[in-house]
Amino acid sequence: MRKFSFFIAVLAVWAGVTAAIAGENFDTGVVINEVRWATRNVDVPGTFAQNPEDTGMFFQWNRCTGWAAIGSASDWSGANAANNPCPEGWRIPTQAELKSLRDARNIWTNRNGVNGRLFGTAPNQIFLPAVGFLRDNDGRLESRSSFGFYWSSTRNDGGNAIGLSFSRNGVNVLTFWRQLSGFSIRCVAE
Repeated sequence: MRKFSFFIAVLAVWAGVTAAIAGENFDTGVVINEVRWATRNVDVPGTFAQNPEDTGMFFQWNRCTGWAAIGSASDWSGANAANNPCPEGWRIPTQAELKSLRDARNIWTNRNGVNGRLFGTAPNQIFLPAVGFLRDNDGRLESRSSFGFYWSSTRNDGGNAIGLSFSRNGVNVLTFWRQLSGFSIRCVAE
């Protein structure tokens, strides 16, 4: 019995150390329509926001630079380099994966004072906060609490890319001008 108690104590310490090391990077995700989705938005590149309701950072399409929801956005770029601000083991979803999420059961709701959409069926659900977007010309936050905008990794014709947009009225997968705005990112497992 003494060896067993020692093993449990070592395991508990190891689990605590692992959690402390992983911090905001650790997310087991939730499977919805055969895709494993992170439960939180990307915050500082390479990390997740602390809570599912948190804004995280806003990103120009295909850039690893994140902007906070306050202040001004600058240094917008027309570069086409492949960048992934998701934590290790995660990536930006494709257009097909965003469509799969759109097609899952979803409902407009409020969590801890934050409007957004709950996708999936319990217990496999994720909450995407309606955090709006950042405008490129002045960095102003637009549509907070009424719309959510999330990038895919899929580039479309010309200067466009695919993104997910939602409000209380529904969910769409649409084409957006890549350099126009800063959107949120919700990662999927690699």
